Amino acid sequence: MRTVLVERLDRLARDLLIQESIIGEFQKHGFELISVAEPDLLSDDPTRKLMRQFMGAIAEWEKSMIVRKLRAARSRMKAKTGRCEGRKPYGAYPGEQATIERMMALRAEGLAYDVIADRLNDEGIRTRTAGKRWFGMAVSRILKAQAAPRAGKR
Repeated sequence: MRTVLVERLDRLARDLLIQESIIGEFQKHGFELISVAEPDLLSDDPTRKLMRQFMGAIAEWEKSMIVRKLRAARSRMKAKTGRCEGRKPYGAYPGEQATIERMMALRAEGLAYDVIADRLNDEGIRTRTAGKRWFGMAVSRILKAQAAPRAGKR
């Protein structure tokens, strides 16, 4: 017989129906499922089955509460700062603001984004991502992102 060992049944699934479906599939295909924290929960004893399903329902509730709390925290952060997830915008890290100022100065001279990227590369100024070369599209996005907050302050 093949054996699957899990730390706890809620590590198998945090949804009661999915957990019971997985257990059923394991049994159907001849696997023995062993939970380290809950011995004998998979026996045919009706009381053990009730406890397994009760614990599965608690795990599902707990997951729902975590999701709810995280969603609320993200919403509060987004309302407060305007963003919550993803990479920090260019300019958030030390030294990047100077690069943005250089981009703005070159743009004020009337240079196209591709030309600005070439100048930054020629000057040895590298991107945040592993020091790769600049491209006009990246320069365009950064400068447009800088202009967006200013447009909202008018």
